[in-house]
This record gives sequence, structure tokens and C-alpha cells, in this order.
Amino acid sequence: MKLTAGLRVEALGPHHDRGAFTSGVEQLDRYFRTQAGQDARKNMAATFVLILDDGSIGGYYTLSSTAIVLSELPAQTVSRLARYPLVPATLLGRLAVDRHQQGRGFGRFLLADALMRVVRSEIASFAVIVDAKNDAARSFYAREGFLPFPDRPLKLFRPIADIRKVLD
Repeated sequence: MKLTAGLRVEALGPHHDRGAFTSGVEQLDRYFRTQAGQDARKNMAATFVLILDDGSIGGYYTLSSTAIVLSELPAQTVSRLARYPLVPATLLGRLAVDRHQQGRGFGRFLLADALMRVVRSEIASFAVIVDAKNDAARSFYAREGFLPFPDRPLKLFRPIADIRKVLD
């Protein structure tokens, strides 16, 4: 993955031009253009954007708080947790790379940035959760160490303890 030093990830702001961004997934593009700013202002989701050398947006992701029903997790995971009905987690709700930038490693770069933000947070979170949009997205997250929920192959999680081991 060759990334240039001029790349940066920052919180979405009103100065960012979202109009030219196209990932090829209409649902993700529409959200980014019309809803991401509102969700950020209402504290529903924090959106972070990858700024390229030329100032354009190369991709984005969103983070928000969520909870996992304990019984949804695999039995071997549940056996190591306290018996609370809900387990705190962080939702990586959306992750998209502009179609002109795909294949350059920016998806992995954005995922790594998101995971680092979650690990550095002072808010308790057992895992990062993703709802993959399709099998290709599911495969991407699986390659990055995410595990499927039983009976829900497009919903995956990765424990924070596992992420910390990789980042340390």
C-alpha cells in the first residue's frame, strides 16, 4: 500500500465539498452527500474524511455508539464476558472510497484510522461492529480480522482487545 505523506483524515466539516464524491454504491454516496452533515450536527454519527494531496475527498467513514445483545454473539465470545444484557460497542456504519481512488489501499487506510480512533477513545467499547453491504464488503472485513455474528453473515465484529494487540 503506497500512500503519500500529504494524506490526512479529519472530521467532516461544512468546508468539505461532498458533491464530486462517487464510490459507485448509490446508498453510500447519497448518505454522504445528503445526510452525513446532519448526522454529525445531531451527534448521531461522526463522519471522517480522507483528504487527498489535491484537497479532494478520497473516502469517508462513520463511527457511532451502539450496543450488542449478548445473546447475538458467538458462544465462545459470550463465555468471556460479564452477563449484561447489552454490551457496549462502536458501529463503523459506513466506509467508502471514491471510485477514482479504489484499488490504492485507501479502504484499509480508512479502516485502520477508524480502529485507532476507537482504541484511543476513553469511552468503553467491547468491539467494533460493521454491517457489510454485500459479500465483497464482508470479505474485506473478514480479511481484516472481523468475525461474523452467528446467523448473520453480513454483520461482523472485532473485539477491541484484539485490535489493541495488533496496534501495540
